[in-house]
Amino acid sequence: QVQLVESGGGLVQPGGSLRLSCAASGFTLNYYTIGWFRQAPGKEREGVSCISSSDMRTYYADSVKGRFTISRDNARNTVYLQMNSLKPEDTAVYYCAARPLRPTVQFMCTTTSSSGYWGQGTQVTVSS
Repeated sequence: QVQLVESGGGLVQPGGSLRLSCAASGFTLNYYTIGWFRQAPGKEREGVSCISSSDMRTYYADSVKGRFTISRDNARNTVYLQMNSLKPEDTAVYYCAARPLRPTVQFMCTTTSSSGYWGQGTQVTVSS
């Protein structure tokens, strides 16, 4: 069974940090472009950060540059999103997604396609 499972979300104060994990099973992430997306109530889904399959190219939305870091550990079949200096505007459900055929990170993160594999999401709430 093909699955992506996100974890690590929760409630954090502004300025705090969280690390999200996306664990894959049933397939190997090595040959997929991976992305983190988020959706807040009343807003469209937004591409946050994406990472390529082999050369580790990355893309970040302007709103998170300098605060978030995406990484992947192919040996563990897991992708991470380190989120620092969190703001209330970061509050959303965060999803990870994997797409085959190695789309570029910019393409994957800036399109609204729902193709590929998606996790169930993890809630991130930034509030005092």
